[in-house]
Amino acid sequence: MPAPPASRLDRRRFLASVLGVTAAAGLSGCAEAGAAADEASLKAPPAKKVPAGTSLKISSFENFQQIQLKLAGLDDLPFEVADWLNIGAGPDVINAFRAKSLDLANNAGIPPIQAHYQGFDAKIVAINITRRPNYLFATRPGSAIRTVRDFRGKRLAFSQGQAQGVVLLRALKEAGLEYEDAELIPLTSNQFLTALQSGQVDIAPLGISQAPSYLKQYGSQGARTIPTDVVDLLNLLWAPTTVLADRAKAAAVAAYIPYWAKGAVWQYEHPDVWNREYFVKTQNLTLAQAESITELANKPLFSPSWDEAIAWEQETADLLAEGGYVKKFDVTTLFDRRFESLAAEAVPEEYRT
Repeated sequence: MPAPPASRLDRRRFLASVLGVTAAAGLSGCAEAGAAADEASLKAPPAKKVPAGTSLKISSFENFQQIQLKLAGLDDLPFEVADWLNIGAGPDVINAFRAKSLDLANNAGIPPIQAHYQGFDAKIVAINITRRPNYLFATRPGSAIRTVRDFRGKRLAFSQGQAQGVVLLRALKEAGLEYEDAELIPLTSNQFLTALQSGQVDIAPLGISQAPSYLKQYGSQGARTIPTDVVDLLNLLWAPTTVLADRAKAAAVAAYIPYWAKGAVWQYEHPDVWNREYFVKTQNLTLAQAESITELANKPLFSPSWDEAIAWEQETADLLAEGGYVKKFDVTTLFDRRFESLAAEAVPEEYRT
C-alpha cells in the first residue's frame, strides 16, 4: 500500500521507508564492506575479447531488452547472460546490486547518485542522451490542475531515488516553486497509479508509456496530463565497481554496450514492428496507444564525449543537495570513462550528434 501522506518530509525517515533499512544504513557515508574495488583493475582498459565462460546478470524490465535485441537480430552476445532480471526501478536495482544478483542495469541519472549517497560503489559505463520528455504529469480524477504553477499546495507523488523524482524537482524549480510550496508524498513509482486512482495524491509523473492507458480509464472522470519541457537527460548503463574490477566481466560489459546502442537505434528506426511486437503483444496496449507512445520517442544519441552528461548529472546532484536529499559531491566519480566512446563507435554518425 502507498505510504501515508506527510506534511513535511523527514529525509532520513523517507529513505528508510522508500529504500529499505539496508539502504538507510548507508546514510552514514561509510562504504559497505567489500564494495570498494581494486583501483588498478578499474584503470586498466577493458579486454577486447571476452574470456570463454564469462557471464553477466542484466536487468530487463518487462523483457524489454531481450525482445529488442531479438527483434533487431542482435541476440548473438559474445558472453552468456546468466539471468535477465525483471527489474527497472532504481531502488530495486541498487538492492539487487547489493545482493550481487545483478551485474549491469539500465536506469536514468538519479539511481547512481542515490547509490553513492548510500555508500554503494558503482559506475556509469554508457549513456544515451534524452532530448524529449519521457514523463508527463498526470492529475487525479476530478482535479482542476492544469499547469505546473497549480502544483502549489497540492500533494505530489515523489520518489527520491528514481528519475520521476528529479523530473518533479526540476519542474518545480522552473515554475518558481520551492519544495515547501507543495506536499511531497514519499512513494515509489510502482505506487503512483494507485495513489492517483485513490486520490492520495493530486499529481504523479507517469512514463509516456503509462499515460495512454491511465487517460483511457480516467480521462472521462477529469484526469488529464500536463506536459512540460523538463527532460531526464540520461538513459544509462551502470554496474557495481566490483563487477568492473573483474577483468572478464568488464570485457563483457564493454562488449554489451554496442549491442545496447544498436538495439536502441533499431527500435527507433522500426516503430511499426516495435509497436506490434512489444507494446501490443506484450504490454496489452492498443495499436493506437502504442503509436501515441512512439510518436513521443526520443531519437537515440550516443555522444563520443560525456561532458554534457556529467554537467547535467552534477546539476541534478546539486538540486537534490539543495533539498537536503543527498550531500553535495563531485559526480565525476560516478563515470567510468574507459567505456566512454564505445556506444558512439557502434552507431551511424547521425546518432552521435
